[in-house]
Amino acid sequence: MVERLWIMRHGEAAPGAPDPGRELTAHGREEARRMASWLAGQDGVGEARLLASPYHRARQTAQLVGEALAREPETLSLITPDDAPRAVADWLLAQPAGRPLVLVSHMPLVGALVGLLVEGRADRGLGFPTGGVAALEAEVWAAGCARLARFVTPADLG
Repeated sequence: MVERLWIMRHGEAAPGAPDPGRELTAHGREEARRMASWLAGQDGVGEARLLASPYHRARQTAQLVGEALAREPETLSLITPDDAPRAVADWLLAQPAGRPLVLVSHMPLVGALVGLLVEGRADRGLGFPTGGVAALEAEVWAAGCARLARFVTPADLG
């Protein structure tokens, strides 16, 4: 059975400190809305579990995605910017099969996680612009076992 995973970087955030409290800009909210609308139209996302980093900008992004998907986002503490991609891959392996996932997180984690799952190496990841989404498919969420089905950014959607 092919499993699906969408990995999303939060929308544009305002500068500031402390980092976990940074908020989306107006542009970042628009990026998140645009990508949320795109995600809502993707095959299989209707049953997806929506998880976000505890950082404010990721939770704001996930809330907008959740509105489009008609579900409340959950917080997942191990997907902050500096968390280890291997720890996330291990978490993915422990999840029950058959339910798609949407993860809303940050660079550098999102890029490194895609690199690990697709190429088998975290240093081979994608550079995600804000709001970018990587759609992955795999039989198992292990290093080098996924296929990048699609990579979409807010700019791609006009």
